[in-house]
Amino acid sequence: MVEDKHIDLAKQNIYPSWTNSTIRYSDLDPNGHVNNGAINAFFEDGRVCFRNEHMLQLGDDILTGFVLVKFSVNYLAPLFFPGSVDIGTVVTRVGRSSYNLGQGIFDGEKCVATAEVVTVFIDANTKKSQELTHDLRTILERAMKV
Repeated sequence: MVEDKHIDLAKQNIYPSWTNSTIRYSDLDPNGHVNNGAINAFFEDGRVCFRNEHMLQLGDDILTGFVLVKFSVNYLAPLFFPGSVDIGTVVTRVGRSSYNLGQGIFDGEKCVATAEVVTVFIDANTKKSQELTHDLRTILERAMKV
């Protein structure tokens, strides 16, 4: 297992994978802040971008072989409309059949939310966890911040 327990997810310089999302008016709550559902969707955009950037080379089938088993968010500051956010994603741990991601959402240089995600690699037919393939493990380990 490869793991980095000393990553500060609020620091922009730790993320090797980035994407950008636009804040929509429909993302607002009654107080005029971007709601938690929209923020969580921004995190999903970051994970999809990460998979497309790093894993798509293994074939389309690889994209359906994962399930999220844990998603934990720290909301650090409010977001407002109009605007856009940058979403950073980094691999923080590679296990036998799972891997962890760290993510951050940034409004300019200000971190507004961080997330920790545990993803399990599954067999598409049995829907049970399976060991990460050598190629997938290699890709994940390369995407870790060292």
